[in-house]
Amino acid sequence: MATTYVVGNFKGGVGKTKLVTMLAYESSQVKHKRTLVVDMDPQGNATSVLAKTGNIDKIDRNITDGFINGDLQKQITSVLPNLDMIGANTAFRSLPRILMKKFQDDDLKSMTYLKTLLEPLQNVYDVIYLDVPPTISDYSDNAMMAADYCIIVLQTQSLSLDGAKTYIAYMQYLADNFDSRLDVLGIVPCMLRPGGRVDETIVQQARDLYGNNVLNTVIRYQERLKAYDAEGIHVGTTTTGLKDSWDLRAHKVFIDVLDELGTHEDAFKEIRGTN
Repeated sequence: MATTYVVGNFKGGVGKTKLVTMLAYESSQVKHKRTLVVDMDPQGNATSVLAKTGNIDKIDRNITDGFINGDLQKQITSVLPNLDMIGANTAFRSLPRILMKKFQDDDLKSMTYLKTLLEPLQNVYDVIYLDVPPTISDYSDNAMMAADYCIIVLQTQSLSLDGAKTYIAYMQYLADNFDSRLDVLGIVPCMLRPGGRVDETIVQQARDLYGNNVLNTVIRYQERLKAYDAEGIHVGTTTTGLKDSWDLRAHKVFIDVLDELGTHEDAFKEIRGTN
């Protein structure tokens, strides 16, 4: 049975797509879990990165057709062993119209459509990651209602912390009004300037507000991560055949994030009384 994660913040440009694609890569290639990325952002940045990662020149399948036809199973693209994706395209900007046409005045069915579409995939994958636009919208509603856990990205600037606060408040709204079962699995700090006074202050403010929900592992700026956007995610080798140390360093941070989130999830499972 798959566990579904939405990676979020209601501020754009904080690193949500980076976290989705890197965690999915480590989950599939290091942890050897059957992993699916569902790109719900019409800009398709996660789709682009994963296509480069898998050396895929053209993606014919997309989430828009899946939502229109009521079947996401036919829209899966294989990226690497254990790693698949359902890619986004610009036509997915029409999601509100698609939902309105299908469900008209039934808000609950509209908000839980993604959850319904993912049900046939629950026994196919171990892990499903959802990448969504940073807006209060049909995209975030569907993702939050479909997910088991939320992973919040906290870039070290005040607007990102405000976006995280709003995100958590909106999660509570969905829980109160639509019986959402979503829990915050962890808040992942992403440093803009390691050692910067403002950056350290924002992380401390987040720890004061949310305690142990804020991960000890901090993602710090690395040029190598920018290269993955252009070249795809990989671990290169040197001329002597050894694994590239800078790649290993970049990947280790996300493996550490995955491990720490895993300990949080184990604690939730114990509270919930599940295995």
